[in-house]
Amino acid sequence: MSLDTFAIGKKVIIRTYSAGVWFGTLDQKSGNEIILKDARRMWRWWAAEGISLSAVAVHGIKHKESRIAGAVGSVWLEAIEILPVTDAAEKSITEAKDAKAE
Repeated sequence: MSLDTFAIGKKVIIRTYSAGVWFGTLDQKSGNEIILKDARRMWRWWAAEGISLSAVAVHGIKHKESRIAGAVGSVWLEAIEILPVTDAAEKSITEAKDAKAE
């Protein structure tokens, strides 16, 4: 497996250089550029267990403390971190209500 095929087709969390944190399906990767499908911006997140984004990828989020935007079809991002998520984390983030303006 090459680095450019790492996690293709899998649900992932992406930390970007300047666009925050995103969740979705990794569609394409070339160097640090990626295309994420069915992408949701994780505007504010709180790990269900632990304190890090890595813990979110393993355990999911606390819904009450987190703000997850509705999905867009796809987005191009510059990734600095790609975290494949567990089934539990995928379910947790997918089931989060779309955040609304306060």
